[in-house]
Amino acid sequence: MKFVFILNLFLFIEQLLSSTHINIKTKWKQNGITIAGGNGKGNQLNQLTYPCGIFIDDDDNDTCIYISEWENHRIVKWKCGAKNGQVVAGGNEKGKRIDQLNRPTDVIIDKKNGSLIICDHNNRRVQNGTNGQTIISDIHCFGLAMDNNGDLYVSDWKENEVRRWSIGDTNGTIVAGGNGKGNNLNQLDCPTYIFVDEDYSVYVSDCDNNRVMKWMKDAKEGIVVAGGQHQGNSLMQLSDPQGVTVDHFGNVYVADSSNQRIIRWPPGSKEGSIIVGGNEEGQQSNQFSGLRGLSFDRQGNLYVVDWNNNRVQKFDIDSN
Repeated sequence: MKFVFILNLFLFIEQLLSSTHINIKTKWKQNGITIAGGNGKGNQLNQLTYPCGIFIDDDDNDTCIYISEWENHRIVKWKCGAKNGQVVAGGNEKGKRIDQLNRPTDVIIDKKNGSLIICDHNNRRVQNGTNGQTIISDIHCFGLAMDNNGDLYVSDWKENEVRRWSIGDTNGTIVAGGNGKGNNLNQLDCPTYIFVDEDYSVYVSDCDNNRVMKWMKDAKEGIVVAGGQHQGNSLMQLSDPQGVTVDHFGNVYVADSSNQRIIRWPPGSKEGSIIVGGNEEGQQSNQFSGLRGLSFDRQGNLYVVDWNNNRVQKFDIDSN
């Protein structure tokens, strides 16, 4: 018991220290480094075709990126500095067998069980990519997240809701939306990527409403924390928001897809600020062409899925 306590204390301190890497003053280098793909569209191991969600695994100081590929129907793992990826699920053409996927949109790792959890979009199922078991069926899934208790959160873009699934659940519990399609505070319209913080608040990229919503635990309606001022490219607006993540200070980071930028939104602010991108559509190292998932590693470096350029870009923290 004493060992377990010390281990948990160490992990808590490590997490606390890692959180100090990112705050409202943090800046990132404006030119990204391609760390996966970037070799044209294709299905070779050095290529990606329409990458979607990503999961950064750097617990062992050996950073690996797991990427869901829409067009190649597979999950690939890229080690830091590798020239090629490794197929870890799917990759056996489009299909619904246990060894097949059909346009996966997101992937996470269940750290407790060491298994891949995959949003198998067109098969309308959430899949355990490690053993091929279907975890949730008959769901229009898009985004995935997991909280500190190991509960799984899944966005349903057609039912316009997010549900939480505990082990043994058959129906799940609605934690965001679930009141039909709309733009009221208790509604969503095509939710995509999601994020769950340490207080079990759920952040939702409410794509067709061009906003990000925060639903606190047990809340009956959400709070607009980014966008929500119609579609546009001002600093008060979003256009087709996709990936979303939140730092320990509550700053929201959004992949503002059609505006080709990553924008940071402080708590309570009426507008955000561009942290990378915003340089028109293109394939240069400071440009994007459509955005999907985004994430940080423990050092605070930013990873962005550049959908149409078929690559994942890494933006290092700018310490200058």
